[in-house]
Amino acid sequence: METKPLTILMLLNATPAWLSLSREQRDEYFSHHVLPLFNDPDLNVRLFDSEYFHGKVSDFLIITVHRLEAYQLFIERLRDTEVYGKPYFDVVDIIPGQENAFREFNKILLSQ
Repeated sequence: METKPLTILMLLNATPAWLSLSREQRDEYFSHHVLPLFNDPDLNVRLFDSEYFHGKVSDFLIITVHRLEAYQLFIERLRDTEVYGKPYFDVVDIIPGQENAFREFNKILLSQ
């Protein structure tokens, strides 16, 4: 059976520590400390703003991985930054899932 990619929604909320930085400081920090973490060939990370649509979540990541270890390494590296440490963002929730996973489950049930 082919391994389906794991898609993970990481819901974040910007803290006052992040918002008190100037836009230039935020851009510089993100470019130098966070964006390089997205450049792992085993990950596809997309960042979205949602503060104008949601009251508790200001940003979210959509992370797609084929190997759970790549995701774990990404999170450990992210935890070593001020994103977690200051913190610049609070993690509101992490939601993993697989697209149409029920179909694979149905195949397994039918083959028994």
